[in-house]
Amino acid sequence: MDKPTYGYAGKQLRISLNNRKVTVENIDPKVLRRYLGGTGYGARILYDELKKGIDPLSKANKLIFATSPLSLNRIPGGGSVMICFKSPLTNAWSESRCGTDFGPDLKRAGYDAVIIEDRSEKPVYIVINDEDIEIKPAEHLTGKSTSEKIKMIRDELDDQKISVMSIGPAGEKLVKIAVALSDQRAAGRCGVGAVMGSKNLIGIAIKGSKEVSIAQPEKLKEAIKKAMKVVRENEIAAGFKEHGTTGEMVPNDAAGDWPTKNWHSNHWGKAEKIYDEFYNNKLIKNHACYRGCPIACGRIAEVKEGKYKTPVHEGSEYESLSAFTAFVLNDNIETAIHATYLCNEYGIDTISAGAIIAFAMECYEHGVIKKKDIGDLDLSWGNPDALPELVRLIAMREGIGDILAEGVKIASEKLGEGSEEFAIHGKGLEAPAHDARSGKALAVAYGTANRGMCHIHPLEGMAYDSGKFDFGMVKYGLTDPNTVHRWDEKGKGKSVKILQDCLIIPDILSICKFFMYGGLNIDNYADMLSALTGWEIDGWELLKVGERVTNLQRLFNMREGFGRNDDLIPERVRKIPSFGIYKDEQRCAIKDYEGMLNEYYEARGWDLITGKPSKDKLRELGLEEG
Repeated sequence: MDKPTYGYAGKQLRISLNNRKVTVENIDPKVLRRYLGGTGYGARILYDELKKGIDPLSKANKLIFATSPLSLNRIPGGGSVMICFKSPLTNAWSESRCGTDFGPDLKRAGYDAVIIEDRSEKPVYIVINDEDIEIKPAEHLTGKSTSEKIKMIRDELDDQKISVMSIGPAGEKLVKIAVALSDQRAAGRCGVGAVMGSKNLIGIAIKGSKEVSIAQPEKLKEAIKKAMKVVRENEIAAGFKEHGTTGEMVPNDAAGDWPTKNWHSNHWGKAEKIYDEFYNNKLIKNHACYRGCPIACGRIAEVKEGKYKTPVHEGSEYESLSAFTAFVLNDNIETAIHATYLCNEYGIDTISAGAIIAFAMECYEHGVIKKKDIGDLDLSWGNPDALPELVRLIAMREGIGDILAEGVKIASEKLGEGSEEFAIHGKGLEAPAHDARSGKALAVAYGTANRGMCHIHPLEGMAYDSGKFDFGMVKYGLTDPNTVHRWDEKGKGKSVKILQDCLIIPDILSICKFFMYGGLNIDNYADMLSALTGWEIDGWELLKVGERVTNLQRLFNMREGFGRNDDLIPERVRKIPSFGIYKDEQRCAIKDYEGMLNEYYEARGWDLITGKPSKDKLRELGLEEG
């Protein structure tokens, strides 16, 4: 079938690692129109090509690196790539986004996606340079940190500007919270690094020289100009540029939205102290993850001296610092920065690492993890020295770290003795640093997110609860957030459905979601997509694609055995905090989560008992056969 003329390359690479076979395949334009790209295209491929029940760490799993027509540096948020796979941590659908030039460079190489399958007998890395594809030996790279691997690959290729993504030692050891990094930016959550490691794939380097054809260049230029003006004049975007995501610490702590001591509380009172020390003494500058980003939310930090001395690096942002402070009652910012740096070098997810350490500390407090299990290591709450050592043990699968490397769900099942109560997760994914008791839409979004209790998909619920964000969705049926209270439960299920269909669009378009928090909406992206492709696309069509992809990912999970019970959130997250200043029931307890879930299912057209999409809904979305 002929390739699309504009916006897409119309081609994908399929690389089979076992026999080194590289195939260039045409992509059906009809599939692209229905799923657009990114996680939409990735979901279609994984649903069609993976068999039910495969082991995510077996050669049967696949990695889909996917872009979209908007994967261009000039597009607001366009510097991203989406990686889709079955998660070894959750056994569910998953994707990881990496903010980097890797995605635009993949487009410039002439491909909309790369499908990696099977397993190499020995460690390798892939080099993609337009039509030239090489699979090179990588045994000499094993055991090296992520930054060492990236430097060595660039040195070998004699190209310091080529985009490189690599795993660290944790990915090689199949740690289930392992990530892949590209220039200190992580494709985090759900264990993509472990899947790469299971395939003996150490890294990928990409370089491209092609131009993407554009249907209406002047229209695109005007759409970008209009969008950039919105972003540059937006207060939230300006706040991200000045403070990064770390600036959320103080207001979130004050609002009861800062999970503390493994979710025993949602307020600690130490955020201001921690943030001031970071901002005034450790922060060097802000940094953009891809060329051309006007927000540049990344933070470059350093600990110049002392036992936690840490070189200049990127990575200390809200989730990471919260995971290594409030989660574990540690108010030493230096060890939090150091632990974040170690996670990046070993290649493990900072959110999951902090949550696992909090779980381990609670297990130690209750005698589930005993002194004989950890030797001289002190797992008392707030002990700063425990953080870097536990990060190392988890990443290297040594001692107690071997169990903890499985994630809190599996670790609690192995440890037993009631430790399941301490494992705060959704669908097996460790919970991030936003508290569902502070806003009830967030609770529903946490439970129903297809990849689990993550820090990306449910945030639209938190943003809506704050009353500050409607994402331009009121005209599409969303109740104005200014007319509802964050603690109200009625109506939140329906609102979350609409928000999910909207906020999945950045993942489908392989762009950064922060630009929608910074003032853009689906109409802006519909205009840019129309100009790029020549298609006539509006916000309603984007929402329909969002709904289609959400349901397809749901079908993937249901085929793997997931159902309504997996849409529940931990009991501790629903209860009044055991300490802190917020203890009233209305503000800090979720009274009728099941009722909100029913409302959400009804809005989705899903069965109230099983959570399965109805035949009518699937027919409406063109998913009758999956």
